[in-house]
Amino acid sequence: MAEPTCPLTGLQAVDLYFMEQRAKLLDIAAFLDRLDRVGPPSGRSDVRVRALERAIPLLLDGVGSRTRRILELLSDHTSEPIPAAHGQGALGADPATDY
Repeated sequence: MAEPTCPLTGLQAVDLYFMEQRAKLLDIAAFLDRLDRVGPPSGRSDVRVRALERAIPLLLDGVGSRTRRILELLSDHTSEPIPAAHGQGALGADPATDY
């Protein structure tokens, strides 16, 4: 069995971080609810929303390395620069991926 890499016990980690993570989960739920209330087109077809929806099941699949796998899913893996930016910032999801 591998040595634990966190200096906290499980209960200490829950005590310290649960409320913060609860708030983040509620933020995601509120975001998706807002999209539902917008009506067609709701934004659900947007590549960023599809990527987020595809990432959510990874939280509970029990495989581990969730952070790495979700970051890889949400990352643009192209290596060639584009001639000009199409917005003020990154998309946060690979536009070339079929989510």
